[in-house]
Amino acid sequence: MATLTKQAAEAPPVSLDDVRAAHARIGASIIRTPTLISRTLSALTGATAYLKFENLQFTAAYKERGALNTLLQLPDATRGVIAASAGNHAQGVAYHASRLGIPATIVMPVLTPQVKVTQTEGHGATVILHGETFDAAYAHARLLEAERGYTFVHPFDDPRVIAGQGTVALEMLEDVPAIDTFVIPIGGGGLVSGMGTVAKAADRPIEVIGVQAELFPSMYNRINGTELPCAGDTLAEGIAVREPGAITARMVERLVDDILLVSERHLEQAVALLLQIEKTVVEGAGAAGLAALLAYPERFAGKTVGIVLCGGNIDTRLLANVLMRDLVRSGRLARLRIRLTDRPGALFQVSRIFNQESVNIIEVYHQRVFSTLPAKGLITDIECETRDAAHLQRLIAALERDGYDVQPVELA
Repeated sequence: MATLTKQAAEAPPVSLDDVRAAHARIGASIIRTPTLISRTLSALTGATAYLKFENLQFTAAYKERGALNTLLQLPDATRGVIAASAGNHAQGVAYHASRLGIPATIVMPVLTPQVKVTQTEGHGATVILHGETFDAAYAHARLLEAERGYTFVHPFDDPRVIAGQGTVALEMLEDVPAIDTFVIPIGGGGLVSGMGTVAKAADRPIEVIGVQAELFPSMYNRINGTELPCAGDTLAEGIAVREPGAITARMVERLVDDILLVSERHLEQAVALLLQIEKTVVEGAGAAGLAALLAYPERFAGKTVGIVLCGGNIDTRLLANVLMRDLVRSGRLARLRIRLTDRPGALFQVSRIFNQESVNIIEVYHQRVFSTLPAKGLITDIECETRDAAHLQRLIAALERDGYDVQPVELA
């Protein structure tokens, strides 16, 4: 993709001084999360990968930085604040509003993972579920703002929020001055705008790369004049924004060097690798930076890359599904569809081969009726556990040598 054009004519809505002031304002009330090198992920991707563990914030996301910076500057919020969020901004507002004695109401899409709803309520906020998307929740929140006299705290399109999010980059560059590339998830654009402000004010070139899910390329469309569809059930629901901010779009055009789109498969792989290698739980949006390195290794080869693990609020059932799917893709878990003759001992003969190859059988599924085979034929699906992809291929080869018709059941 061509490098994004820069528009330097207008004064920036957020400056480096704004970010520094935000850091001084919020520093005592947030966790200064570590920025650590991942030697294994560096070897895997070809870049020197530094991870900023924002999933270790109290609310498990960077969003509380911008929320707190905004709350501390509100002139009058006696009637309470209101926000619209798919989850992490909600928790940031709820937690810090409660600390400051400010009533908080949060409007969330009805499909928000239950873990985020529960945690937001646990921070003392009133949660209203409305609409299928963030945009529908946002519209309802603005309606309630007008009706009830609340003060609205925007999740991304507010200079105070942007300045707060930019404090992530301040800390990363203080901890690792060698970083020459930031890879930053983009939803509405608050994080990339704030971090981009810091990066482009540095005394040396620092590349700023944004990342969006392929299913929700809203900022990509805005900047590039494209009309790719924004819809679908993405793992990265935290950045599933159909309409980016007006302020952030202008800042992205000026500050961001490139925007990359990543597939659901790479997002799943990134979540699984972070748990397996770094032993840290990261949600889909939080893993988007690593997903970009996995999807475009040539783009980052040899660079010193700063990646923000911007959130860790993932539903446990969804996380389990992601991990199981990763086992399938790596060949450690498989389902083999085998054609048998319906006669005594047929299943025993097949299981004997599994035993010979030291493959563990987990489940067996028989299908005799709903099949195009003759009446005496049957289809058996055997779910099994192997050491790796090569071990699975040895099993398939052994079955085929004994005359069995074997077809692996593939994931999408």
